[in-house]
Amino acid sequence: MSFGKFIRLNTGATLPQIGLGTWLSKPNEVESAVEIAVRNGYRHLDLARIYRNQDEVGRALKKVIPSVVTREQLFITSKLWNCSHKQGPAEAELDETLEQLGLSYLDLYLIHWPVAFEPGNGLVPPHPTKEGEALLDLETSLVDTWKTMIKLKETGKVKAIGVSNFTIKHIKGLIDATGVVPAVNQIEAHPLLPQDDLVAYCKQVGVHITAYSPLGNNFVGKPMLTENAAVKEVAEKLGATPAQVLVAWGVYRGYSVIPKSVQEGRIISNFKQVALSEGDYKKVTAIGEGNFERFNIPIRFQPKWDIELFNEEIEKTATYRVNIA
Repeated sequence: MSFGKFIRLNTGATLPQIGLGTWLSKPNEVESAVEIAVRNGYRHLDLARIYRNQDEVGRALKKVIPSVVTREQLFITSKLWNCSHKQGPAEAELDETLEQLGLSYLDLYLIHWPVAFEPGNGLVPPHPTKEGEALLDLETSLVDTWKTMIKLKETGKVKAIGVSNFTIKHIKGLIDATGVVPAVNQIEAHPLLPQDDLVAYCKQVGVHITAYSPLGNNFVGKPMLTENAAVKEVAEKLGATPAQVLVAWGVYRGYSVIPKSVQEGRIISNFKQVALSEGDYKKVTAIGEGNFERFNIPIRFQPKWDIELFNEEIEKTATYRVNIA
């Protein structure tokens, strides 16, 4: 089992440190995964509209509430998608999410990306003249969307609000404009992408970090971090799996961590925590030194988003920059 640790958010709410991610799951896989996870102790579920599987999660929740857990024992996060950054579409999307899940509220609602799409033409609207590109909404600012999120929180349909894939300047812009500090910033976080400056800033202003893709991924054809020799060495020493070591790396840094799996054995295994010594932590951290890699960059997506988010080299050709305020 997990160590049962909780993170206290700046709202006063408590977040189970280990959760189940549901991104990149194929159709008809998530219902079973969520049921298995909850029956084996998971109490933190990470969802999103764009994952296109919240209806499956809703079916799973019906199987475990109240027979296994009460609603109050679960911490459920979802995310506002890019095409709903304006107030009307945002509330409509939240209502749709709650209907899909069969719930009356979310524990946490995040702005999924610091990017808005033009609403009204699907989840990823095609650009009318640029083939292979998404149609961006360049007028709606992050501050506009954050003010909408603040209003959604006031409805009682969400208990806390936060962001995902935001940088220091994005978060600072929200706080400077509204005085409202996000509860969470959910980011890609693993030993190849420690983002120490962002981690330090979030700690300074009271934003908790949730780590997605804690095992890395193979979007760019690189081996999974679970195959790394240093990770395997630490795992063998601890009698653990490489995935457990990578989850423990994130926990050592104070993150909540949401490994994704749909296989029963891995769902259960990922929840069995191990603790890293300082030496183990340094050994795993060293694999990213001079070897940083961010896998999830929207300019690589199909269709691509022609916008610079992270100041990555591959984004230098992007036409547009984020409209913060």
